[in-house]
Parts: sequence; C-alpha cells; structure tokens
Amino acid sequence: MNKTIDFRSDTVTQPTPEMKEAMFNAPLGDDVFGEDPTINELERYAAEMFGMEAAIYCVSGTQTNQIAINIHVQPGGEVITNVDSHVYKYEGGGIARNSGASVRLIHGNRGRLTAEDVKQWINPDNVHLPITQLVSLEDTSNRGGGAIYDFEEIQRIRKVCLENNLPLHLDGARLMNAMVENGIDLKTYAAEFDSISLCLSKGLGAPVGSLLIGTKDFIHKARRVRKVFGGGMRQAGIIAAGGLYALKNNVARLRIDHKHARMLGETLEEQNWIKEVVPVDTNIVVGVMENPDDLQKVLSKLEDEGILAMDFGPGMIRMVTHLDNSSEDIDRTIEVLKKI
Repeated sequence: MNKTIDFRSDTVTQPTPEMKEAMFNAPLGDDVFGEDPTINELERYAAEMFGMEAAIYCVSGTQTNQIAINIHVQPGGEVITNVDSHVYKYEGGGIARNSGASVRLIHGNRGRLTAEDVKQWINPDNVHLPITQLVSLEDTSNRGGGAIYDFEEIQRIRKVCLENNLPLHLDGARLMNAMVENGIDLKTYAAEFDSISLCLSKGLGAPVGSLLIGTKDFIHKARRVRKVFGGGMRQAGIIAAGGLYALKNNVARLRIDHKHARMLGETLEEQNWIKEVVPVDTNIVVGVMENPDDLQKVLSKLEDEGILAMDFGPGMIRMVTHLDNSSEDIDRTIEVLKKI
C-alpha cells in the first residue's frame, strides 16, 4: 500500500533523523530561570540572523503574535490588519480576549495591505473612536495562497507607521518562504518591523515552537506576558533544538517545496473541474472549483488514493507542500489529479 501523502498543511511535518539526533543530544536547563543553553542559543542565533537585539522562544505562532499584540496595544485600542489575517481569523478572538482591543479589518489584495489602506484607516483623535495603536502584516499570507509582500510596499507602510507613531508587527508564520523567493537581505527586511513572529514548525520542519523577535526591552516585556499566558517552559531545549536545526539547515530547501507547489498548481489549472488557481508564489496551492458542490467529492477521491488535501472555504481546495513530500509523491499526486 502506498504511503499517505499529506498536503493539508506544512504543520504536519515530521522531524528528520538528523533533527531528532540534535534534539536527543541537546543540553538542557530551566528556561524560566534563563538557564537552558539550547534555548538561549536558539534565541541568540535568531536575533543575530534578523539583525535584532533579542528573541524569545514560545510554543506557537499564535502565542508569539498574541504576546506581541498585548505589548503593543492597550485595552480599548485598535489593530489595523487584513480581514483574512491569522491574528484575527485563526487565533480564537485573542486580540479581544487577551488584550481588550478592537480590530480594523481591511479587504486587501490576497491578504496584503497597502500604505494607502493603513493611512486611510488610522482613526482621528475622536472620543467616539478607538485609538489606533498597531499595524499587523502577514508574510506570506495564508489565506492569500502564500502571497508575498512587495518589500517596497512594506517600506511605504513603515513610513506611514513612523509618521503616526504606530508600531508595525509581522506575523511571519511562513516568512522564510517569502525570503527565499524575494531575495531581500533578512536584516534589511527585519529593520522595517518593531516585532516579528517566526514559526519554526511549518515549512522549516521543527516539531514545536515559534520565536518572537524585537528589541531587548520588548523581549523583556514579552517574558512577563509569556509567563502570564502560561507559556513559561522548563527543560524545553529538547524541542528548541529542533528549531535551531531547522534555521541552520532547512531554509534554502524551501525552494523545493515551491517548485513542487508550482507543479501541482499547473496540473490543477489543466483540469476541467477547476475554474482557476490562485497564483502560486510559495508552497500553498489554492484551486477554485468550477462547481463548488464537487469539492467534497474531489477531496474524497484524493483520500481514497491516499492523498490528503483541505477544504479552504466554499468551492476551494488547498494543498500545501513541505519537506515530507518527495518528488515521487508529487508525481503520484499529479497522476491522480489527472484521473479525477
């Protein structure tokens, strides 16, 4: 029987034998006391990689995003973000629940904002309106099918933020996917943001964790918020070692995932049951069904062949490539898609 090929998300990856070995041999300590050498190395390595002062290791991207938002805003404030952003759509109402803030939702292009969007929706000093306190971007954009921000647009957004004394946060759940494609120097890119959330457990292949990166003062505050959120971990170097291995070894290979995604996207475009395919920029492939009612039938047919994909909304199928998908897996999937 053929193995199951899982395209539901790049979160399903398994650590490689080399990553497991690094985790098994990781020196450990109590991280709440600041004494886990592996976590300390991961945080130092990531901060230097981005040209920022400090970092903190957390259990998930949701946690790093929510910690950042909690620091940047005050109760009653407002966050400007895209209507499809992860911080709004997939974090359990955390902006309201954790930070008591409201959200200004903008309908942008494939999950992305423009400087004009931001400028238009900064609230004036009016007692009837919440105070705009933060702008949050997502690169790549999940709901946008892995869309990459134009770096010049990020710079324009940053200029608007500076002119209005607003911090700029990045949900970089798949940031490294963007970076291997856009060719921007990582430190140059990071300099536009006040805080960056970087997920290690998606395309980078680590089993657990995300990093929040910023200034020393910001990360000092983040440690207190992480503790309040119940995120203080003890001998967590055993999982942080997977993230450290991922940053050192699994970034450049993301291009392979992108190549595989383009192959799947091209195949989907050729099928008469697909109306259109969202442009494939990175490792996310989104196909829009010709007949939305056929979506579950297609997903079932794929599953019968040992291939898992995701319902991504009415009449939309999503496939996400990752390091557990071999070239043989892609070839077999293409064969199955052509037979549906």
